[in-house]
Amino acid sequence: MTLERRDILRGAALAGLGATLPTGALANAASPTAIDPIAAVAPELRPAARQIQAMVAAMPPITQAYRTMRAGPQPPPATDIPQVERRIPGAAGQPPVTIYVINAKPGTRRPAILHTHGGGYIVGSAKGSILQCQDLARQLDCVVVTVEYRLAPETTYVGSVADNHAALLWLHANAATLGVDPARIAVMGESAGGGHAALLALMARDRRSVPLCAQVLIYPMLDDRTGSTRAVPPFIGRIGWDAPANIFGWTSFLGQAPGGAAVPAAGVPARVRDLSGLPPTFIAVGSVDLFVEEDVDYARRLIVAGVPTELVVTPGGFHGFDAVAPDTGLARRFTAAKIAALRRAFGSDGTAT
Repeated sequence: MTLERRDILRGAALAGLGATLPTGALANAASPTAIDPIAAVAPELRPAARQIQAMVAAMPPITQAYRTMRAGPQPPPATDIPQVERRIPGAAGQPPVTIYVINAKPGTRRPAILHTHGGGYIVGSAKGSILQCQDLARQLDCVVVTVEYRLAPETTYVGSVADNHAALLWLHANAATLGVDPARIAVMGESAGGGHAALLALMARDRRSVPLCAQVLIYPMLDDRTGSTRAVPPFIGRIGWDAPANIFGWTSFLGQAPGGAAVPAAGVPARVRDLSGLPPTFIAVGSVDLFVEEDVDYARRLIVAGVPTELVVTPGGFHGFDAVAPDTGLARRFTAAKIAALRRAFGSDGTAT
């Protein structure tokens, strides 16, 4: 990646992360004013954290402005990696789905990633993730399909999960045309996209639809109880995504209040009791990310269920730190671990697939 492209990605990440940053009082913090959220952030990440704080101070809460946030600027795609927009059939009874196919090369047999973007289930776009997906395709010599799934609250998890599964089925069915090895397809996403990737892996397992070689979950949003019925320490979840935003995101996604006994497991990966039979998993999160506890617990449960699982917890990392501070040592190591996990899943590190 050139410096110019990295700067574009970082700027887009700041804009995208800023678009999901709520303002107002924090839930589950007895004395939020007594705690400096920067103090728990790793020293090399503090400049980026302060920049995010400054952005937050000038923004309305996401509960009021999420529709406006969707119309924010998109980073221009790179010109050296081909990408094309496609409109494919949706699931039965569902509308067509827009996808972006990146780095397809007919006549080859390369690995592929089905990517689902982040944004708290309520903002973000596949189009806005094209540049980062092109970078993945460049590094891994793979195909990436990123899905423009329908957003909440206009569409609940039933519709968006169906969109993502339709895209996965399409990718697998069109593997030969795209130059994809159907035995080397991974699902991957960040934040809410990580939650979607986890739900997609569960659906593919339960329906026996597409064999996956891996699920790569980057600070995934997995449990509706975080910040609603399950308190978090007051120094966690203060930079990048907080408990009130989480409650709003999950309420929108589920179509009901989060945290209660009636919440359907079909919309919440952490509520699924049986995690056996899932593909090898990589989970990465920062230690002061709101999602750290749920992500660590999901990794633990996968291990207990016999799923080969790697967990990376970056000390002092806040939500999205790798995207907004990509040149720090912590972000470089975080990203390197992610890329290494994908190489292993694809067998491109010399291991057998």
